[in-house]
Amino acid sequence: MYSLTDEQRLIFSECRRIATQEFASSAFTWHDEPPTENVELLADLELIGLNYPVELGGGGLSEFEVCLQIEAIGRICPDTAQSIYRRSMIAPRVIEMFGSESLKETYISEVTAGERSISVAISEPEAGSDVQNIRTQLTEDGDEFRLNGEKIWITQGESADSLVVWTRLPDSNMGVVVVDTDQPGVERETNYTNMAGETQTHFTFTDVSVPESHVVVSGKSAFKNMLRALNWERCASAMGCIAISLCAFDKAVDYAKTREQFGQPIAEFQGLRWKFADMAMQIQLARNMVYSTVVRAVENERPPDRLESSIAALYATEVCNSVVDEALQIHGANGYQQGHPLEYLYRLVRGKRIAAGTDEMLRNTIADAVLSDGLADTPDLLS
Repeated sequence: MYSLTDEQRLIFSECRRIATQEFASSAFTWHDEPPTENVELLADLELIGLNYPVELGGGGLSEFEVCLQIEAIGRICPDTAQSIYRRSMIAPRVIEMFGSESLKETYISEVTAGERSISVAISEPEAGSDVQNIRTQLTEDGDEFRLNGEKIWITQGESADSLVVWTRLPDSNMGVVVVDTDQPGVERETNYTNMAGETQTHFTFTDVSVPESHVVVSGKSAFKNMLRALNWERCASAMGCIAISLCAFDKAVDYAKTREQFGQPIAEFQGLRWKFADMAMQIQLARNMVYSTVVRAVENERPPDRLESSIAALYATEVCNSVVDEALQIHGANGYQQGHPLEYLYRLVRGKRIAAGTDEMLRNTIADAVLSDGLADTPDLLS
């Protein structure tokens, strides 16, 4: 379906080399803080924002190259891969898609330089999966606006310099605004921690000033555009799950080849060999699914299709949870100990079934799409 160019192969191999030499030794130590040092190194090497225009400090490439990067680095250090796709395919991507030129010049350029971290702020106390119940409100105030409300469960919010905030607009439609976290009226609480040890930040906005230029998505088509941008997040999260699956798989293979029981390496037992065969099939199917979804989006110069991105995200997440569980089982009591990489990955991947759309919401999206439009014919899928 696709073949890599020499440039794409070089990007993959260089990212793998950097991850192996620079990130491997600290790969499972970033439980309670983002891997800022690794991001700064990648920014110095001009490897942040490969999909952003060159004039904004990016690589002038596409999300496909970002996915290659996520796989290459995430197979060694999953947390660094997450920091990459959060900068390339989530919050800043919304600004790059819909923001003004001046906004992009300021924010995207600083993201690619490693000087600005931007988080997306969607969830609220009364609006988790039900995003249309968002109550954060933007109101007019002369020539600008005021933002009031609160957001919860913001990943990497403790270090975020800016937020891409989903809100109600003055006309009651949904929209997106950009807010800097050091602005008057922005209050940040960082005393929430999830199972993986990641800080989950709670933001409160009280009469926060928002200039008109920082209203990124508005109008009657705003909510549709917001959901289109969310399809990139689903693909990014899915690719992150592929990387974690490969990381866990590699550790299970290495362990099974060296761990001996009953006079032989446990990799020689047929029961375990079948486990590896099943894991390999699952990973390969999920990987092909994600890459094909991204390739079609890039070739057609559009965000990923909602059906394809939802299927890819759901399947990759389920595969990731299954593979990590099997990898831990292969390690036995050794993998169940606190501080072991598999113990951390086991806690990390559980959140993947909730973030970027719960399993149940993704199934609803898939069902809505196929019951409305049916499944595409093979020629359409391959075009």
